[in-house]
Amino acid sequence: SCPCARVISVPLSFFGGLGAASRNGILMKGSNYLEALAQMDTIVFDKTGTLTKGEFRVTGIHPADRKTGVLKKEELLELAALAESYSNHPIAESIQTAWREVCTEAKSETESATNFCISSLDTSRVGQTEEISGHGIKTVIDGCEVLAGNGKLMKQFEIPYEECDGIGTVVYLAKNGEFAGSILISDSIKEEAAEAIRKLKAAGVKKTVMLTGDRKTVGEAVAKKLGIDEVYTELLPADKVAQVERLLERNGGSGDIKTGGRSHLAFVGDGINDAPVLSRADIGIAMGSMGSDAAIEAADIVLMDDNPAKIASVVKIARKTLGIVRQNIVFALGVKALVLILGAAGMANMWEAVFADVGVAVIAILNAMRALQTED
Repeated sequence: SCPCARVISVPLSFFGGLGAASRNGILMKGSNYLEALAQMDTIVFDKTGTLTKGEFRVTGIHPADRKTGVLKKEELLELAALAESYSNHPIAESIQTAWREVCTEAKSETESATNFCISSLDTSRVGQTEEISGHGIKTVIDGCEVLAGNGKLMKQFEIPYEECDGIGTVVYLAKNGEFAGSILISDSIKEEAAEAIRKLKAAGVKKTVMLTGDRKTVGEAVAKKLGIDEVYTELLPADKVAQVERLLERNGGSGDIKTGGRSHLAFVGDGINDAPVLSRADIGIAMGSMGSDAAIEAADIVLMDDNPAKIASVVKIARKTLGIVRQNIVFALGVKALVLILGAAGMANMWEAVFADVGVAVIAILNAMRALQTED
């Protein structure tokens, strides 16, 4: 009746599962998340930096369609670069990079491109700047009030604007209360993103969801290309938390696995804005390479190479580990119960008892070691 087979093999199985995940470049903050992953049926993705590369490039410059006072494309790009000059947001950096490329093309034959770019983007022309959360930037350039942001910013300041229907993120600009034009910025989808969704569905995940702050047309285009079941667009960070809350309620309400509750929903993100959602979801999965420190700290699982296809691998590892744990429990208790009954009936000798104790423990341990085998 010694419980050593069960006591040794069960934690050893979980250690094996953690080891297999580590071999795949997946770090987990506890074995309880293996059990949670095995029960997961809904997974929610952030878009930028998770399903897409997060490498933005300016793909279109559209000055306002007015007969008089129309800015040239170079002037509109310079206005945007100055407005975003104090921001380190990837979109702001892509605008500044595009401006430097314009500088290089314009002056490569006459002088050092680097020196020209530094001198061209004269940040002393930029005055007081205010960042409006979830909308954009309000600043002063050469004494003129400049707005740079999304459509919500234009509506907030009651500025009529021409909507850009291109696929990507759009930055609208206004100068002195008049619409000046728009800049289209596109982000490319990760090559392995579609494979990740396909593998997750093959692994038994019932629903895939994408949350994004991008426009509806952009979000729906990405979701359709990747085969995602549901998409929610134009969300602020607080909206993402609220949406995850609704998804949890729709699934019947999930418990907190930290206190032993069952878990059915995972969230995958990478940015500092994703930290609250990662904390609220039953399982938080963060990108470890490009992810922010806040996201990694808040997450329960970290993908070291930012490959979303690895999530399907760790789900398989988790389910295999739970299967091995159940096998060991049933085998150990079953054999011991059988030998105890036979012993009580006088039909078991010392050798059967030794097998029921030591033999079963050795077999259970060997079976637990199968969890170390890496799943592809």
